[in-house]
Amino acid sequence: MALDQRKAPLFEALAAHDRLRAAAFHVPGHKGRACWGEERAAAYYASLLALDVTELSDTDDLHHPEGPLLEAQALAAECFGAEETRFLVGGSTAGNLAMIVGLCRPGELVVVQRNVHKSIVHGLMLAGVRAVLLPPQIDLASGLATVPGERLVEKALERYPETKGIILSSPNYYGMSADLSSLVAAAHRRNVPVLIDEAHGAHFGFHPQFPDSALKAGADLVVQSTHKMLGAMTMGAMLHMQGKLVPRASIRQALTMVQSSSPSFPIMASLDLARQQLHNSKEHTFSAAIDVASQVAEALKQTPFRALGHGNYASKGLSYDPLKLVLFDESDRLTGFALRDELEKRLCIAEMADERYAVLALGPGTTEEDGKRLKAALADIAEGVRGKPPAPKTGPAKAALYEEDDRAAIVPEPVLFDREEGKTVSIPLERSIGCKAAEWVIPYPPGIPVLFPGETITESIIGRLRRWRHEGARIQGARDPQLREIQVRQGSGR
Repeated sequence: MALDQRKAPLFEALAAHDRLRAAAFHVPGHKGRACWGEERAAAYYASLLALDVTELSDTDDLHHPEGPLLEAQALAAECFGAEETRFLVGGSTAGNLAMIVGLCRPGELVVVQRNVHKSIVHGLMLAGVRAVLLPPQIDLASGLATVPGERLVEKALERYPETKGIILSSPNYYGMSADLSSLVAAAHRRNVPVLIDEAHGAHFGFHPQFPDSALKAGADLVVQSTHKMLGAMTMGAMLHMQGKLVPRASIRQALTMVQSSSPSFPIMASLDLARQQLHNSKEHTFSAAIDVASQVAEALKQTPFRALGHGNYASKGLSYDPLKLVLFDESDRLTGFALRDELEKRLCIAEMADERYAVLALGPGTTEEDGKRLKAALADIAEGVRGKPPAPKTGPAKAALYEEDDRAAIVPEPVLFDREEGKTVSIPLERSIGCKAAEWVIPYPPGIPVLFPGETITESIIGRLRRWRHEGARIQGARDPQLREIQVRQGSGR
């Protein structure tokens, strides 16, 4: 098939079908018309509904593509540097589920970064696999987690040579990423495939200021949320495949299991258009967003606010996504939550916040006017907090949180992930050694689970939980946030 990156074949097929003005005697029931009798809704939906069709002779089938969808996916593979690309209409969640279910059989073992998205955990549960949960590296400058270290990954592979795959998440939600190539190389030396949840990095590699992509690092399976940082509609994502270490046919089959048999054509066409934009505009796709990020970073110098990845807040060995503005109050007057709320009052809506940081995501749709509004909002917020006392500390100090440097040498025991919860019982924390946890225990910050359901509770884990409890960390997931008692699976103790 001769590929022409200037085209958007799926979008063009939908537009051509609309021009037919055919009478629709097929689903969906709206027949391409805003038929609700609501004028405002019709104004918003009229154009979109014209593209919202089903699998027809001229629109193709996501699960058996032969025409414009086949071409659109081939164009995406060529553009992103993959050997094969599949469109996703259930976000990165669908891709994460499919790559795990397609790779693994029940009872098999995988090595997994501990702080992964919940969709990865759900994939492990659906597959019924055993997982060795590796703690991530912590960037001491920011207190945020990246991927596990190379030494720890190699030790895990040495201890568990039967490993079916390594599952990592990079970049993190804050746009920070460590070098993946050495981790991929360590796995490939043992013929172990590497699966990367790159939900926030679909744009990586398309501008000189961006980090390299996981595909360039050699990863075998890469899932990207094209809707997060590129121009696709929400729920639009892609699963990329390369190399000979993964069973592609099995993964394609898994995709038919986790994705709808009636996928959204507007979402899929937006994936096609996002790829076309990358080809036509290349790095200029991001010019406005990068200019806004640079101007805001410069303007921060006149405020108490700072951004990770800039000035003294950039760590060696890490790459920072310039399209993520991770802001914090250097004077500690505003928490990340408070900064987010103050921005929202001024009609600047952040992506997320935690106790320290407010995260703002830019993209191809960001404009110069957006930048002006953000700079004005930050200047106004800064004026309002001058002279106020620092906010009281609500959690443990970072030094106390991240002092366990020796954990990089520890390879934990596998945890069986299944959907059978069984009976649980609540017992004192100190009596739980040897029991299997029946709940999540997640100190926040940093939001990394200390215990997963099904994980065996060790003396080391109890010691760590005691320290969290003593330091006053906020505990999520546990029924008793004070950790006096913990839920365990009945009959799992010694």
